[in-house]
Amino acid sequence: MPMAQNHEKRGFSVKLWPPSESTRLMLVERMTSTLSSESFFSRRYGLLSKEEAAENAKQIEKLAFLAANDHSSEDPNADGSSAVQFYAKESSKLMLDALKRGPTAKAREPVKEAITETVEASPMKETVFDISGGQRGFVNGALATQLLRPLEERGNSYTKICFSNRSFGLEAACVAKSILMGVQKNLTDVDLADFIAGRPEAEALEVMSIFSSVLEGCVLRSLNLSDNALGEKGVRAFGSLLKSQKTLEELYFINNGISVEAARAICELLPSVERLKILHFHNNMTGDDGAKALSQLLKDCIALEDFRCSSTRVGSQGGIALAGALRAGSRLKRLDLRDNMFGKSGGVALSQAISGHLGLTEAYLSYLNFRDKGTIALANSLKEGAPSLKVLEIAGNDITPKAAPALAECLAVKHLLTKFVASENELKDEGSVSICRALAEGHEHLKELDLSTNSITGIGAKAAAEAVANKHDFDLLNIDANFISEEGIVVVKDVLRKGVKGVSVLGSLEDNDEEGGCDDEECESDDEDENEHEGSDSDTELKEKLQNLKM
Repeated sequence: MPMAQNHEKRGFSVKLWPPSESTRLMLVERMTSTLSSESFFSRRYGLLSKEEAAENAKQIEKLAFLAANDHSSEDPNADGSSAVQFYAKESSKLMLDALKRGPTAKAREPVKEAITETVEASPMKETVFDISGGQRGFVNGALATQLLRPLEERGNSYTKICFSNRSFGLEAACVAKSILMGVQKNLTDVDLADFIAGRPEAEALEVMSIFSSVLEGCVLRSLNLSDNALGEKGVRAFGSLLKSQKTLEELYFINNGISVEAARAICELLPSVERLKILHFHNNMTGDDGAKALSQLLKDCIALEDFRCSSTRVGSQGGIALAGALRAGSRLKRLDLRDNMFGKSGGVALSQAISGHLGLTEAYLSYLNFRDKGTIALANSLKEGAPSLKVLEIAGNDITPKAAPALAECLAVKHLLTKFVASENELKDEGSVSICRALAEGHEHLKELDLSTNSITGIGAKAAAEAVANKHDFDLLNIDANFISEEGIVVVKDVLRKGVKGVSVLGSLEDNDEEGGCDDEECESDDEDENEHEGSDSDTELKEKLQNLKM
């Protein structure tokens, strides 16, 4: 993956996320011990057995990991420390909930009472029925009857249901089928994300088929099938439901194992996508051929406003196909294609596609291997269009100072910009200074600037500080993992201290290499001397290796 390649290239940048399997297991063991130990909560709510504590710990860790992974995917430019903190906080929160619930036998009846009290106390009838916030675990027939009882109440007004975070078995699915029959005609939004976790494949497919058959014919606005190990078999298990949908506005296939065959099945089964406004594919194994299949579907999404196809293993050919399909519409507001391998040609194709989407406000285009050629094409396209652009992320694209002038010209006219991320590139001082000067004037809405891991020294760092020091809305300047000397850091802090918010906007500098660079013109002369000898040294080394080469 592009992200990993960048970190291998820069030895001093350490990724803290995702954690290793051993680290995750260690956390589960610690939580098991805590959950099954005597405490204030155990005395009040009851002590969990070792077995129940272990099961809770496994479920808590998995939920926290998935949530932190999503958090990390929203901000892939960081070193992972933010995701680690989120992981820890989420684990603590879920563990506290488990302690308060106490043993399962004591937890179920209060849940029933709480649901009843909510329904009776509220004068307004609820439209959203959501069981995702309860204790994660397997749902059998008895528990399904209890959980879904509100759906059986006469005259209920539920239009939206969320069954995610629970694992429905065959018995529970049959109970759900009989109950859903009574409300299906009113449903507009259905969330079945992560509702077959841990089930054997045969059982999971049958459960999906049952839900598909009972929901077939619902006139849905939104459908979420994320976090289920679908593959082609799973997609086809939902075939009757998908075939019946002609008014969908939102469709989510996130972390579903969408392969080439699964992508083709989706395109085959969906009858109409002309009203679709949100289409999300994330963390799948779609690849080039899968992207080409999805592009046929994308061509009919003329009302699309939010398209996400991140971390889907799409290369240059697939990127070109997707870009071509995006030209069919003109309403995109949010585009997220992070963590693929579009390459230069994919970047050029995408620049041509987005020129027609004048309402684009958020573009997440990091780790796509655009390089200078693709980046320049993209910058020129955005300069002429997208007048309301607020977020632009282009991290990890191997961008050098060569592309900086085009980027600077583009950014100079984006006065509504709130966030610009160009970390993990090779902009150096020359490119960074050019970009920062473009952001210095106006841009009063700018909140975040990220130029970390760009081989910049105190010169570029000072330019960045000067660009943001007097902006009232500014929150975060990230220039970590560069070569800023101790003197350079002092200068940066002095500039910020004289600004509106002071040094509080300066992010962490824990990965900065104070000894790795210099802050004056000596760097340039050193680089020139190094380049003069680079060829001869490498030639000598190559010859030495070839002498011992055996065919």
